[in-house]
Amino acid sequence: MPARLRPTAPIAADAILVGDPGRALMLAQELLEQPKMSNHARGLWGYTGVTASGDELTIQATGMGGPSAAVVVADLAELGVKQAIRVGTCASLGDLDLADLLVVAEANGQRPDLELTKALAAALPEAHRGPVVSLDTLYNPERDMPSVLVEAADMQTAALLASAAEHGMAAAALLLVSEKSGSGRLQDEELEDAAKLAGSAAAGVLSTSS
Repeated sequence: MPARLRPTAPIAADAILVGDPGRALMLAQELLEQPKMSNHARGLWGYTGVTASGDELTIQATGMGGPSAAVVVADLAELGVKQAIRVGTCASLGDLDLADLLVVAEANGQRPDLELTKALAAALPEAHRGPVVSLDTLYNPERDMPSVLVEAADMQTAALLASAAEHGMAAAALLLVSEKSGSGRLQDEELEDAAKLAGSAAAGVLSTSS
């Protein structure tokens, strides 16, 4: 039995990973037919069910920050997850606008699974593709000046990818821009719509990559 997750239902081999437990519930209701809660331990809500195309899928919250994401990925690997896509949020550091989608090419030197990343880019031709920097605290434009040219900042993609690689899990990341200096933040309704689009694309990629 994993150290942190306490599954109450079978876990699928494919998973979508989100930071926010509320977003996990929202995507489960959007993507799964009759989803069942598969984890509620530590407030890390997870749901497993079948998509409209008949594929089993788990949608699991990873919490906030890299350490939480890393241990959740380790537990999911122990439970049999083979491939996963992070659907998360980020802050734009340059040209990306609010609600833009970014297929992560690299995070702090950690590279995602090549095939999943290519499939995400193909499924979302309007999405950008580039590197991100994962920080230990919320991005502050007056304090955080990345030393490398990156598109955006988040708090967990690098740790998630590193943990996935360590545990033999294929993983990729798809981020939506939820904030930008000078432009404010996405409103809740806009954030939900963008997350649904990203989640649907991720589910389709996992289905065809299984």
